[in-house]
Amino acid sequence: MIEDSIHAGKYQLDDQQKHFIDSVHVINRSDSDDLKSSEIKIEVRIQDLYILSNYLPNIQHMPGVIEIDILDSFKMLCRRLGRMINNSGDHSKDTTTISTDKLRLSK
Repeated sequence: MIEDSIHAGKYQLDDQQKHFIDSVHVINRSDSDDLKSSEIKIEVRIQDLYILSNYLPNIQHMPGVIEIDILDSFKMLCRRLGRMINNSGDHSKDTTTISTDKLRLSK
């Protein structure tokens, strides 16, 4: 649901982040969709880069906390990908994808 909101442009994003809107995937890696389960894992992925976050089920306002965390993770991945593009010598402003070879250079 939040992935759809990001794709639809619901959130205020800068130009660099807008380039990656269509590439973001938010995946529930938990055993259950229930926010009260013992282990909540949410993955935010852009191509081969991802952030996996774990949450305790007793956090107050859990849906809002997860939403903010997903947005922050998305923005962190965008900054990282932007630095990778700039460091690889590709300064094209309209680049929306990065080859897997460029992603492997940062490891």
